[in-house]
Amino acid sequence: MLHKTRGVALSYIRYRESSIIAKIYTEAFGIQTYIVNGVRSSKSRTNRIALFQPLTLLDMVVYHKNKEDTMHRISEMKCYQPFQSLPYDVVKSSLALFVTEMLGKTLKEEESNPLLFQFIEESVVYLDEAEGSFENFHIHFLVQLASFLGFGIETVEDLESELKNNHFPHMPDPVEKSATMQLLIGNYGLNMPLDRKRRILILEKLVFFYKIHMESLGEIKSLEVLREVLK
Repeated sequence: MLHKTRGVALSYIRYRESSIIAKIYTEAFGIQTYIVNGVRSSKSRTNRIALFQPLTLLDMVVYHKNKEDTMHRISEMKCYQPFQSLPYDVVKSSLALFVTEMLGKTLKEEESNPLLFQFIEESVVYLDEAEGSFENFHIHFLVQLASFLGFGIETVEDLESELKNNHFPHMPDPVEKSATMQLLIGNYGLNMPLDRKRRILILEKLVFFYKIHMESLGEIKSLEVLREVLK
């Protein structure tokens, strides 16, 4: 049966000679996997593979046979909000890589969650359109995403207590604690006086917090990229 849905491209792997297997978070069906034929063919007249770059916002018509099927197919697709800066800015593209990896490892539900989809969509649009003060975007994103995943952070004290109980080897100084508090209550674009060291420490703390609640999270490979880029 054919269905219309919007989606956020997360990742893909090559499949056979000219196809891919793409992981997409959809508005109608949650996290889904699709086989897409012919997108890597040299004979293709369109550059459809670009539609599967990290965080691309897609309008799709998809073919789902049964809920039990693990892979489905895409009948039609197009980008409904082309990026203006995200793929061309090294900092933004590095942040997008990290966000994509975290979403790919944490989103498990194969069912509709309109509020979560809206949050991801609005976050992607913000990052693409932001002209400044987005260096803490990834940290803020993790704080907000945790609430949708069922282990939201209510207060800085609760966060630090849980980290301490699980033997996280660092306690915050007043500047770091104040910044974390602002992240819990503010919106994207906060202009916080965080140096590189503190920004990395808060990020590592939040990733550790995620691992407490999601034992299968594993290694986050894009962390090393952020350590190099966000200086």
